[in-house]
Amino acid sequence: MSSQSNPLLEQHPLPPFSAIKPEHIEPALKTVLAENRQQLAALLQQDEIPSWDNLAAVLEDLNDRIECLWSPVSHLNAVMNSDALRAVYARCLPLLVDYATALGQNKPLFDRYQQWFDSAELRQLNRAQLTTIENTLRDFTLSGVALDDSKREQFGQIKKRLADLATQFSNNVLDATHGWQKHIGDLERLSGVPETALQNYRQAARAQQLDGYLLTLDVPAYLPIMQYADNAALREELYQAYTTRASAEGPGAGQWDNSELMEEIIRLRQQLASLLGFSDYVEYSLATKMAESAGQVFEFLHDLAQRSLPVARKEFSELQAFATSLGRTDIVASDVAYYSEKLRLKKYAISQEELRVYFPAEKVISGLFEITGKLFNLAFEQQQIFDSWHPEVKFFHITRDGKLLAKFYLDLYARENKRGGAWMADCRVRRRLPSGELQLPVAFLSCNFSAPTDDTPSLLTHNEVTTLFHEFGHGLHHMLTKIDCAAVSGINGVAWDAVELPSQFLENWCWEKTAIPLISAHYQSGEPLPNALLEKMLQAKNFQSGMQMLRQLEFALFDLRIHSGNTGGIQHELDQVRDQLALYPLPSFNRFQHSFSHIFAGGYAAGYYSYKWAELLSADAFSRFQQEGIFCEKTAEDFLQHILEKGGSETAMKLFIDFRGREPNADALLRQAGIS
Repeated sequence: MSSQSNPLLEQHPLPPFSAIKPEHIEPALKTVLAENRQQLAALLQQDEIPSWDNLAAVLEDLNDRIECLWSPVSHLNAVMNSDALRAVYARCLPLLVDYATALGQNKPLFDRYQQWFDSAELRQLNRAQLTTIENTLRDFTLSGVALDDSKREQFGQIKKRLADLATQFSNNVLDATHGWQKHIGDLERLSGVPETALQNYRQAARAQQLDGYLLTLDVPAYLPIMQYADNAALREELYQAYTTRASAEGPGAGQWDNSELMEEIIRLRQQLASLLGFSDYVEYSLATKMAESAGQVFEFLHDLAQRSLPVARKEFSELQAFATSLGRTDIVASDVAYYSEKLRLKKYAISQEELRVYFPAEKVISGLFEITGKLFNLAFEQQQIFDSWHPEVKFFHITRDGKLLAKFYLDLYARENKRGGAWMADCRVRRRLPSGELQLPVAFLSCNFSAPTDDTPSLLTHNEVTTLFHEFGHGLHHMLTKIDCAAVSGINGVAWDAVELPSQFLENWCWEKTAIPLISAHYQSGEPLPNALLEKMLQAKNFQSGMQMLRQLEFALFDLRIHSGNTGGIQHELDQVRDQLALYPLPSFNRFQHSFSHIFAGGYAAGYYSYKWAELLSADAFSRFQQEGIFCEKTAEDFLQHILEKGGSETAMKLFIDFRGREPNADALLRQAGIS
């Protein structure tokens, strides 16, 4: 296929989404990989003394060509999944893994970098360039460059198989989620469910030419049942369907079972770590993180658990007593969200649904732009003409003083064939091109909120508002960087356990009295959130924060334990963690781990603790704003300069100290959660 007929081989400032077809992808990728290999071979034939321009910049250019091709493909696979796209994606992953493995194990290339690193020429580099070289040498080692031929080949086969397994895992979760639905004709069975959710269920039913209501396992459909449905049997049915997705249990038992994939993933990760001389996958994972050792991470998590358990136990005892007062003497897992929401309503006279009408998505977005614009002197300009993958997608430019800084796509709503959850991904990374021109960063921002209905705009719960702010924090980290070296620009090169700092940091403005009026207004009247309701919302902020803390610690400790070498098996390790932390027994059919994509198909393997680690950094960073003013110009400018603009050009600890003036303190996290 010629480049003239393949949009992925043409030069485009942004991806030509409407022109990309599944049949374009594999030929384009093969062409680019082959051309990259030829250029790399030519590079290694040169006798020049290594320099930034003739070595690092060339490699950056080759890597960016692949990224510009693959980022829209990977994105489409997540947001517009289809059988054809899934098939070609699966065929292409091994090609990418082969290329990356061969590059990471290229001994002549490694030797050239090492020669350069040991020379006086290195002193001419700036900090970002030097960090790029240091990270490159580290990554060569982690890619097995020092292994003998047979072990290098084994390493490559393991990497390829792991990529394939991660894709299979994600596909199974997606298929299991969308493979279950429940049609309900009788409104009485949905007693207690808010009208906003009922509208979505009616619209889902109409989309399939059905009367009544259609329930699915997408989070915007699942949560209202668990929180509000008076029908305990219905809650139990959805709970079982949701917590058994992609397993051998529940209504889809065995159909999309991830059990064997998970065992193989853990086994292969251990083999990978062993090949490189690490004791286990945790040690391997920490080689690129801020935390210094597995012992330090375990100590961090156990300390949080020890300090949170008394609070969490007290919260659950209160919940049990409350449920008993309503006639439910033996509370089970599928009851917890329901009675928690009723208890929240009793204590604070407020519910997520009551707040929802004050958070129409359009108002939240405009307020988000106003808040971040005020903090970092930004303006946001919506573009009307752009190429997209779906009519709901919006596209924006970010400017400062009239100068274009970055661009981003915003895809807010849940739909069929779109991966669940919320995420930020890079479409283009900021870097200096060989021509001297600056390539500006471009981001994908994706969520799964309830779409507008025929009668009502998209209305967000306050939890969803914080999710949007969270992902936008990642986006700002990617887009506001001033680093021109791609490998340490934006979120690139940032230690994984610090990468959540800007995202969790930005969530704080969702709870500030002076910021909330900017993101809220009744969707019909435009009236601001009443002060009485605002006070109740703030009072309820840390409702069951101990229980929520333990839930995240359970996930983090489970992740570390299954990646720590000699384990008793995935279910056994999960049971061991629950014996320490669980406040109530979970049903034997619960298989949450089978859809735990963060660690089995995402980047959080042996690193889920990063959420809490970064939350500590976030809470401590925000405490400076609390002291100096949440819109303090100097404080915001310091955060921009020391955290957002620097990317991965310096260590996360140095950047934090530069901003905060000292090392992080865990007390801020516990204080913010209302635990200390």
